[in-house]
Amino acid sequence: MTNDTSGKGPIRPDWADRNPTTRAVWRTGVGVVGSLVLVLGVVLIPYPGPGWLVVFAGLAILAAEFRWARRVLSYARSKYDAWTDWLKRQSLPVRLLVLAATGLVVLATLYLLNVFALVGGWFGVDWTWLRSPLFGPS
Repeated sequence: MTNDTSGKGPIRPDWADRNPTTRAVWRTGVGVVGSLVLVLGVVLIPYPGPGWLVVFAGLAILAAEFRWARRVLSYARSKYDAWTDWLKRQSLPVRLLVLAATGLVVLATLYLLNVFALVGGWFGVDWTWLRSPLFGPS
């Protein structure tokens, strides 16, 4: 790890510091990959599985080169931990309500992404109410 005041990311390879062009290529690559992973994680948050893990992975990739991402990662970890601690202290009805709300978000996004019409089409079901309003009539 390098000193945070050096301006060099903690895992930047030596070749990236050869000249301004390689430095820009490295930072751009880290920025693009980290941003794509972060956006994917945000999309995955309401679904069962590793949504938050993917968000933290995207932030960690960005934090390898950008100080702002290190601060956001630290802040996000603390808020995630606070949320899970709060949820653990709640009664069963409150936890079930949170689960139901999460389920509704999942169903709504699946509907908007036209998944129900797609799966219905596999079985020969072509009900208009299964079609997403975002994809128009087909």
